[in-house]
Formats: sequence, C-alpha cells, structure tokens
Amino acid sequence: MPQQSKYSDSQFEAITHDIIVAFEKHQVNRDLSLMVMGNIITNIFHQQVKEDQREQMAKQFTQVLLKSINGK
Repeated sequence: MPQQSKYSDSQFEAITHDIIVAFEKHQVNRDLSLMVMGNIITNIFHQQVKEDQREQMAKQFTQVLLKSINGK
C-alpha cells in the first residue's frame, strides 16, 4: 500500500525540480551528485535528528531507498 505523505505533491515536485536544475546547471556527474546528496542527508541528520535517533532513522532511510531503487 502506498504511503501517504504530509507534504503536497506540488511542493515535493518543485523542490526535486530545483535540485535537478542545479545539478544540470553545474553539469554534475553521477558520483558528484551522490556525494552532494550524501552530504545533504548527513547535514539533515546532524541538524534535525536527535543523536540517539540517527542510527535507527538512517537504517530506515536506507531500507526505503533500497525499496525505491528496486521498484518494490
């Protein structure tokens, strides 16, 4: 069953579009894109997630990412 998001599709799509446009503007390749996104994710964890919750949330994020790329 698909999960419901508390964020609107339009908000999500607009932010995603802006990030993709920035990568295209700077002609960012796959490796640099993944490094940048990894640093952004790390920053979010450090700034917005309590230290004692980071590992569990990172595991959950990883599971969702794997499901997403595997089409499940």
